[in-house]
Amino acid sequence: QVRLVESGGGEVQAGGSLRLSCVASGYPGTRYCMGWFRQAPGEEREGVASIDDGGITAYADSVKGRFTISKDNAKNTLYLQMNSLKPEDTAMYYCAADPGGIWFHQRLEARRYNYWGQGTQVTVSS
Repeated sequence: QVRLVESGGGEVQAGGSLRLSCVASGYPGTRYCMGWFRQAPGEEREGVASIDDGGITAYADSVKGRFTISKDNAKNTLYLQMNSLKPEDTAMYYCAADPGGIWFHQRLEARRYNYWGQGTQVTVSS
């Protein structure tokens, strides 16, 4: 049973930083794609960043240059370093994973992922 557990959310002022973590367990294989998604109230879930088993990353235009996705294979942990946070970054952030290959141009599409964490709230005040 694949399990993803996020942590690291909280409330921060605009311009501040947070680092989200996602610990994965029970993963069925070595080939995977993992990503961070976010969803604000009344909005659709949107892709923020993704990383595959080869370390290839993808970012939404809205976070490029501010957010960095990374992983520690020894700890089975995915990270999202978020800098220069803005009030519009306020959302519930979710970790997602999929054991199959996902075409690069589809890696920020939520429907491509089979496994999801419970989410961690990020609130950025102005």
